[in-house]
Amino acid sequence: MNAPLAPSQLQPAPAAPDRYATHTVKNQAAPAAGFNAFDGDRVLKAAIEREASWAASAASELGALAGDADVQELARLANKHLPELKTHDRYGNRIDWVEFHPAWHELMALAWKHEVHSLAWNATAPHPHFARAVQSYLWNQVEHGVGCPTGMAYAAYAGFGSEPALKIWAEKVRGTQYEFSRSEVADKPAVVIGYAMTEKQGGSDLRETQTTAVLSHSSDYHGAIAYWYELTGHKWFCSVPQSDGFFTLAKVAGGVTCFFLPRTLPDGSYNRFFIQRLKDKSGNKSNASSEIEYSGTLAIRVGAEGAGLREILSHSHLTRLDFAVGSAGLMRQSLSLALNHCSTRKAFGGPLARQPMMANVLADMAVEVEAATLLALRVAKATDYIGRDAQQTAFARVATPMAKFFNCSRAPAVANEALQCHGGNGFIEENPMARIYREAPLNSVWEGAANMMCMDVRRAMRKDPACRDALLEEIHSVRGQHKLFDAFAAHLAPLVDGMLADEFLARPASEALARAIQGVELLRHSPPEVVDAFMTTRLGGAPGSWGAMFGSLGASVTQAQAHTIVDRAQVVR
Repeated sequence: MNAPLAPSQLQPAPAAPDRYATHTVKNQAAPAAGFNAFDGDRVLKAAIEREASWAASAASELGALAGDADVQELARLANKHLPELKTHDRYGNRIDWVEFHPAWHELMALAWKHEVHSLAWNATAPHPHFARAVQSYLWNQVEHGVGCPTGMAYAAYAGFGSEPALKIWAEKVRGTQYEFSRSEVADKPAVVIGYAMTEKQGGSDLRETQTTAVLSHSSDYHGAIAYWYELTGHKWFCSVPQSDGFFTLAKVAGGVTCFFLPRTLPDGSYNRFFIQRLKDKSGNKSNASSEIEYSGTLAIRVGAEGAGLREILSHSHLTRLDFAVGSAGLMRQSLSLALNHCSTRKAFGGPLARQPMMANVLADMAVEVEAATLLALRVAKATDYIGRDAQQTAFARVATPMAKFFNCSRAPAVANEALQCHGGNGFIEENPMARIYREAPLNSVWEGAANMMCMDVRRAMRKDPACRDALLEEIHSVRGQHKLFDAFAAHLAPLVDGMLADEFLARPASEALARAIQGVELLRHSPPEVVDAFMTTRLGGAPGSWGAMFGSLGASVTQAQAHTIVDRAQVVR
């Protein structure tokens, strides 16, 4: 059987003679392909040049994949042909395995090759977390389902560091050669890592974990002593259940404890890890998420008994950062598709993008995406200083859940507006906008929904006043550069103090702080037309200056300014 042609090999049929033609296709948008999502992104490219110029070449290579028609086809196929659970083989043996379309594996291989999961741990140059955030931002414009395993592998490296028996896993998770197999860790060039925390009765409250663990034995495990426990219980959400190993939680004598669970044991046998079913999710279709059961399942204790929540939180800030970055990347993809559609399709005598109301919509979205991108990258930069700079460490502690809350909450609004820019074409499955629209809300609920993130913002500042001080000092660092920003900033300290006294104010305070940090970053790095549009709409507050919907830039922003903002945001032409 011949292999199917790639999109770049497909050519339209020769035009039929006019007497047979029923219609001529014209005035459709140009394909959003053949571009570089990094080289054409002024905001992202300038950020790398400022902070991690050594990573520009790698970012450009990945940016080219995002704009490649064949890679876009892999994303479509991976989401059309969904994962399938195989609980048993043909002979009746329990195997608990997941089968994927070849497109999924090709995408995983590309992600691993380009270090989307590992650049922060492999690089020796300055700001490796910042550089890795740029890779994740770009990958989230390729395929979002593969963004889950890359993000979990990124965070897992931090978790392996506290347990000597898991040193081999720390080495393998940095590998760049993806392999889909059930080989034991020592025999693999790289590994995929999952997390299994949530249970039916607890949701985000991990203290309600009901899975139990009892000490089984200790043994040498790849050169170090591992303490093995038998786990019994269930997990309600386990993404990427075909992973090589998982971080999970169970109670030991009533105390929630962290464990690492290899799918394949040292003797080559398969662990007792039973996949009950795959979740039928609204979005993120290419990625398998599941319900699993433990019954005499062996796992290695990580950290002390009863210290599981503290242990798992020691690397959850990296997954939260990744969701803030990933949502910004998803917003950027939405904007790029909308800009391409509106710039290459005509209506009412000219390109859609030049019609007054559409220019307002696109400019408004572009301001939102630039602000979201700079916010996420600022948190990534602070992450590079954790443990080395007290102020930046405190800033990262409070800004990570803040950015995760805000960017993830804004992504659905941007995706919705970008879909509307396409009209009915945006709601068709052949258009990636339909997939993005379903994907956009998901990051908000992964790793803690909005309320959980705002609670963590409040908790960080209540527990450590240095977090509050670090945020306010960051905001005060640009005082005097814009009067609207100064007026907005003047109200922040009382609002923050009110939140510290009353949880009811946690969400409005977290939103205000996120907008303020966006304003700081825009003042530092963006041109006047973007800064002024942001300040007069997001922070100005005058009636009519901005509404709840995109495209409601007020009279303070002219059409000429809107066109300039739109031109700046163009990646695909």
